[in-house]
Amino acid sequence: MGEVSADAVTLNLLREAMETVRSSPLGIINTPLIPWCQTTLPLSIDCNIFLKLENMQRTSFKIRGVANQFTKRPKGLHFVTMSAGNYGKSFAYALKHYESKGKVVMPETAPVSRANLLQSFGVEVERVPTSSLMNVVTRCVQEDKMIFLHSYDDLDLIAGHASLGMEVLEVNSDPDVVVVCCGGGGLLAGVAAAIKLSGCAKTRIYGVEPEGACTMYKSFIEKKPVGMDAKSIASGLAPPFARLPYELCQRYVEAIVLVSDQEIKAAVSTLYKSGLVVEASGSAAFAAIVNNKIPELEGKNVVCIISGGNIGKDELADFPD
Repeated sequence: MGEVSADAVTLNLLREAMETVRSSPLGIINTPLIPWCQTTLPLSIDCNIFLKLENMQRTSFKIRGVANQFTKRPKGLHFVTMSAGNYGKSFAYALKHYESKGKVVMPETAPVSRANLLQSFGVEVERVPTSSLMNVVTRCVQEDKMIFLHSYDDLDLIAGHASLGMEVLEVNSDPDVVVVCCGGGGLLAGVAAAIKLSGCAKTRIYGVEPEGACTMYKSFIEKKPVGMDAKSIASGLAPPFARLPYELCQRYVEAIVLVSDQEIKAAVSTLYKSGLVVEASGSAAFAAIVNNKIPELEGKNVVCIISGGNIGKDELADFPD
């Protein structure tokens, strides 16, 4: 991706991406937005919370951004990306449809089950230390002439992710608070831009990161994109830093809050007991709400993004009963 500023993200751009996502042959669904009170989930806060069940998406929320990326490129090319699993799954799914080849460079910290899943789609997977991800991608681009599709720091991807925010507004036109997980920041940036550019000036938008992978939190403190040696059970929320998502989050996001791995584990277990299969990364926003990390929710209309359900039996076995 070239040097694109946050100014390039306009309401017209996001509306166009919304139409692309909705007309995509990849089968993207408008996921349900359900009241918390209609679930068996415990809640100790007196407010109206709605869950956006993006864990019901065909692959994950990433398919929204992938659909917008692939629509802009011809079929038959050879692509490379880096992913801990969610983007890789959507990337692999799109490759089959667009008759293209691809390779996913995956951090060694990602579960083996996710690598196996991607390989079952016919995609090559190379597992490397997190610090080597971009070096391997660069090698693939320079030596093998692959085309790099970024899994979070990409204008087309972020615009595609914004469709999730647009869907929220179709049901809840002016939410008081929206809570979104944050890894590379592509989803958070897209949702925040969609909501703010649509005129919801008073909506407070919070990003949620694990304590052990809080690059956006640190970037907010240092007022520039920074990286860190991330370590968290929520592997999908532990990528290197990203410039464009950071700029958009600085502009539209109220704050970044942190949750511990134990809080994430408990959230996955609680959701599962209520019939919702959600991966660790996808449960971060929920964990922040139930652990009172988001301020001033009493009496408010709150949207919680449940962002992914890519979790295998081997991973579920590690969570408390």
